[in-house]
Amino acid sequence: MALRRIALRDFVIVRALELDFSAGFTVLTGETGAGKSILIDALQLALGNRADAGAVREGAERLDVSAEFDADPDLAGWLDEGGFEAGDALLLRRTVDLQGRSRGWINGSPATATQLRELGDRLLDIHGQHAWQSLTRPEAVRGLLDAYAGVDTGALDSAWQAWRQAIGALDTARSAQDSLQRERERLQWQVAEVAKLAPGEDEWEELSASHTRISNAQALIDAAEGAASALEDDDSGALAALSRAVALLQNCEHIEPEFKALGEVLASSVAQASDAAHSLHSYLRQADTDPERLAELDERMGSWMSLARRYRRPPAELPALLAGWQAELKALDAQSDLDTLERTEQAAQQAYLKEAKALAKARKQAAPKLSQAVTQAMQELGMKGGRFEVALQPLAQPGRAGLEEIAFLVSGHAGSTPRSIGKVASGGELSRIALAIAVTTSELGAAQTLIFDEVDAGVGGAVAETVGRLMKQLGRDRQVLAVTHLPQVAACADHHLVVAKRQTAAKGQAAARTESSVAVLDAEGRAQEVARMLGGERVSRTSLAHAREMLGQKTEAAAS
Repeated sequence: MALRRIALRDFVIVRALELDFSAGFTVLTGETGAGKSILIDALQLALGNRADAGAVREGAERLDVSAEFDADPDLAGWLDEGGFEAGDALLLRRTVDLQGRSRGWINGSPATATQLRELGDRLLDIHGQHAWQSLTRPEAVRGLLDAYAGVDTGALDSAWQAWRQAIGALDTARSAQDSLQRERERLQWQVAEVAKLAPGEDEWEELSASHTRISNAQALIDAAEGAASALEDDDSGALAALSRAVALLQNCEHIEPEFKALGEVLASSVAQASDAAHSLHSYLRQADTDPERLAELDERMGSWMSLARRYRRPPAELPALLAGWQAELKALDAQSDLDTLERTEQAAQQAYLKEAKALAKARKQAAPKLSQAVTQAMQELGMKGGRFEVALQPLAQPGRAGLEEIAFLVSGHAGSTPRSIGKVASGGELSRIALAIAVTTSELGAAQTLIFDEVDAGVGGAVAETVGRLMKQLGRDRQVLAVTHLPQVAACADHHLVVAKRQTAAKGQAAARTESSVAVLDAEGRAQEVARMLGGERVSRTSLAHAREMLGQKTEAAAS
């Protein structure tokens, strides 16, 4: 999986650029300020770095950056989970407008900056020109060792957070016992009072309906008796009248056929009225004013109303109120249970210590291996006799990152005691140490594309040649792109790109604008560029001959 292509439009001082990349070791050279690092910045933007409206080229409305990589089958699951299509290539695109608004895409589907960063971490390893500065930061040092050890600190971090939460809950409970007890007593009294009533979920509606019905029992009985009489009165009742009407129609239906249908309708009405009368008699047999039941309902509803008024809630909400108080009381009981909280804290501590001890063991095993690997790389970078050491010092108290403090120590000469890297190393030495670490740790990464942005600053001569050889060695197995000012490094490359800036003036512009461009060099172009890097802008015969000699030597070395 390697970088195939990058395309820029209106990025900083680049109007438009499309650049193809090859496998192996590629160098990017050019004058200071020509825009070499701009390409790295653009690539990082495409991979989710923070968007900045200041990166939009002057006079343009938005910038557009895209990067195309070889497809990787190992990323198929990640792409599918994110809803992105997988193909024979992986295309990342980012736009930023003058208001700083950013949009991103992965294989043509919208993507967030976080998704671009997650994918970028799998695609590229970028080592910046100030990488040495991180060697004095504890978190960076720890991250390097953990990456070298191949450990995941996520479980430790989760265990640490769980432990801190348990400690916080225990401390809070201890300091708030008095107030918690008062709150528990208040809730217990309220719960007991309402629980004594034992309000059912739908009881209030049923009570109201029953009370209304019994309190109006006599009126209901009178209504039922009157309706039954209206239906069944011998002379003027509805049933008798309907029956006579049916008989009259039936007697004449042989003369008028339409009477048959009408008679059937009336006969159905007679049947329905008869059923209604029967139901009324059944109701009257069961109906009773029942003053005792009415008194019971009055008392029950009075209890509901009394509690509702006391707690300023509608009666129907009493069951929910009781359930809420019971839940609060349960939570307070848990907070007040110091024994349980102490056991929880101890269990969380043991879980953290288990993860921390496993991590400490892995770090202890990896530290001497990393020390040896970096020390060996230092010997090749002009620091003969120098020694690199990863020091592990136990912490007085466990921390979020583990049980030990990690520091990088270095001695620049044979026989000297390793000391803190920031106190004994010069700027040039720090750059070389950072390069040694970068080379050592980069071999372990999953990303197939490595980018070194002027990490060779502060070195020269034979050391610079060694740096070039190291990068060329890395380029045999992975794609390596290096931004450099060193001709020795450039001469070792398999491919050479040169960045140049020029002044352009469009129609209607008051002044010329600076634009940057990139060109792929052929053999003669490489000789000219290496000669410029050796002798300055004026390429002499001597510098050109030296450049051709360097390139010839590298070619012969590569062939052998």
